[in-house]
Amino acid sequence: MSDQIRTDQNLPHQPNGNDQLNTGASSNALPGGFLAIASAYGDYTKKSLEDTKPFVEKLSGVKSLDKAIEVQADFAKATYDTFVAESQKIGLLYGDLAKQSYKPFAELVAKMTPTNR
Repeated sequence: MSDQIRTDQNLPHQPNGNDQLNTGASSNALPGGFLAIASAYGDYTKKSLEDTKPFVEKLSGVKSLDKAIEVQADFAKATYDTFVAESQKIGLLYGDLAKQSYKPFAELVAKMTPTNR
């Protein structure tokens, strides 16, 4: 029965589309893009936690409902503004990453497209 089992080692190499792509320079840029996105998420999370601590301290010290609502509303506005700003920043990083990841395909299409002479 072991004679019937075929492994990839016994098969000749068959080229596929990935073998034709030259991604040397562009593939090196992708890990940096992922790291930038991860760093931006980490920075946002850290800032969010740092901003929450003073809010909780301030909220726990209020004596009236009106003051509690005011503190909460101020915190919500500041948190929303930070969220929007950080989301835009992270969105731009994703856009840059997408441009970098599609560069090899654009180069391949440019090579395959006939030029009018």
